[in-house]
Amino acid sequence: MAINAEKLGMIIKDFASATSDVEGAAVVTPDGLPLATTLPSGMDDERVSAMSAAMLSLGERIGKELVRGTIDRIYVEGAKGFSVLTSCGEDTVFLVLATKAAKQGLLMLEIKRTVGELQMVLS
Repeated sequence: MAINAEKLGMIIKDFASATSDVEGAAVVTPDGLPLATTLPSGMDDERVSAMSAAMLSLGERIGKELVRGTIDRIYVEGAKGFSVLTSCGEDTVFLVLATKAAKQGLLMLEIKRTVGELQMVLS
């Protein structure tokens, strides 16, 4: 089945513009291919997608080795903000880049809502 990249793009653009302190978002395949992105200028879509796939692969390996089960979310926090990688099903992941000021509870709620929208388009 064909993926509606335009619809995915609209969903993540709406998410990024409506969610406080979100700097960017992307929907990528586990192989590291970008399906839809809305990233800050200067960020390479393909490079970010490839790094997301690497994070996912490592996270899954850690989950397996530490007997934590299936990974739902990978969270990386840095001095200037954080990134959250969330599964959208077997064939896609949703990456969110947020500032340090983001309210994490609200952000996670919006990510969950958006993942639901993305899954409807992807199914």
